[in-house]
Amino acid sequence: MPERHLGPRIALLAVMLLAGCSSAPPATSPSVTFGSGATTPGMSGMPAMPNIPAATTASTQGSAPPVAGDAVAIDNFAFVPTTLTVAAGSTVTWTNRDEEPHTIVANDGSFHSPGMGSQATFSYRFATAGTFDYICSIHPFMHATVVVTK
Repeated sequence: MPERHLGPRIALLAVMLLAGCSSAPPATSPSVTFGSGATTPGMSGMPAMPNIPAATTASTQGSAPPVAGDAVAIDNFAFVPTTLTVAAGSTVTWTNRDEEPHTIVANDGSFHSPGMGSQATFSYRFATAGTFDYICSIHPFMHATVVVTK
């Protein structure tokens, strides 16, 4: 009669399941140590990453004032400066200093660069006064402005 032996087997299985669910938590939590010596819970045993520059904090004082000149750098997935002021008739040149490709695309469609690899440049002559917002179409979170005065 095989049915009589099921009761002890089910009881044994229940005891094993409960024992597995009630194990004690680990004694320590993992952490990671950064080059500065600071640790973060959750990432122990991680080796330091060599040649990584220390993080910098952004200013919360508002946006930078417009910059005069005729050059914009694309550096660390950002246009530098974010606002450039030039006189009408000026030519602005963008230089990609990143290892990733970027583009320069005016929101109003007035100019559009091809894809620019590392160290590539793109120039555009601003003939009329106005404010020209632009983005990188590959990375649309990158945006900036050229202000053209008379």
